[in-house]
Parts: sequence; structure tokens; C-alpha cells
Amino acid sequence: MAQIQGFALFDTALGWAGIAWGEAGIARVQLPDASAADTRARMQRLCVGVPEREPPPEVQAVVDGVTRLLAEGSGDLSQVRLDWSEVPDFHRRVYEIALAIPPGCTLSYGDIAMRLGDVALSRAVGQALGRNPFAPVVPCHRVLGAGGKMTGFSASGGVTTKQRMLLIENARLGCEPDLFDL
Repeated sequence: MAQIQGFALFDTALGWAGIAWGEAGIARVQLPDASAADTRARMQRLCVGVPEREPPPEVQAVVDGVTRLLAEGSGDLSQVRLDWSEVPDFHRRVYEIALAIPPGCTLSYGDIAMRLGDVALSRAVGQALGRNPFAPVVPCHRVLGAGGKMTGFSASGGVTTKQRMLLIENARLGCEPDLFDL
């Protein structure tokens, strides 16, 4: 079980986000809710008994990266040290593929399922991404339905937030296979 040491809120171009950390790495990243108070309440529910505090330098670097991503659509968060202790194996495999999708690129649920070995896993991929505790470090917003269809997004604002994040990144459907290695 993850040992969370603290959480913090931080302001982004999309609103107040949250981050929680422990010795094993980043335990949770929360995309903005409707208000800072809502984000704080969600973080308190997810991190029961954990104090809100200033993030240590390595966590602040992640905060800065997320802030830059949500403002400019740039930055590589794929090397952030994540606490995988409470993430089921299948979800981790999905998240590791999603981590390799660079800003501005997208894949479909089916593309990820194929990389896992079976297109029939598409629905399970969607369910795993819907439970992503690390968004946008694990960029589930870069995963679309077949044909680029904007499908459900569990963050506050739903598909509108997903579209906004992709617009900030100047995203395009798919990417040439040589643009990133999955």
C-alpha cells in the first residue's frame, strides 16, 4: 500500500490541480475540478489523513512540468517516478503505453489494445484509463475512440476538458510509428 507523505494544490491554465507523493514516487495527480476547494476536497478524500504541504523539489519539478503541459502543451513527463504500488498489473501496462505518447500525438483505445496483444481489450483499456490516478502525467487525454472519436473522459469537465487539453497540445490524430516507440 502506498505511503503518501503529503499533497499540494497548484494553479494551472485549466484551474487548480492536485498532486500527492510518497517515498515511492508520485502517488496521484488530480486534474482540476470546478474550483480549488473542490480539488482540495477530492485530494482529502483520496489521501485520508495526509497533510497538505509544500512539495519537495523533486515533486515541484513534476508540478512545473504539469503546469507547462497544461499551458503550452509541451514537456516530457514520461520519466516521472510514479508509485505503482496500488495500480493493478493490466492498468500499469496500459499506462506505460500511454506514457510513451508524446504531446501532440494520439492513439486509439484499439491501438493500445493491439499493443497489448488483443484488440478485444479495447474496452478494458478504456476502463483502465478511466481509473488513471496520474493524469495528465499518464496522458489518458491522448487516447481516443476509433476514428478519433472523443469518448468519455473522467476528469472534471469530461470530453470538453479532453478536447481543451488536446487543443493546447495542437494534437493530431495518430502519429507516424517512427515518432515514438511503443
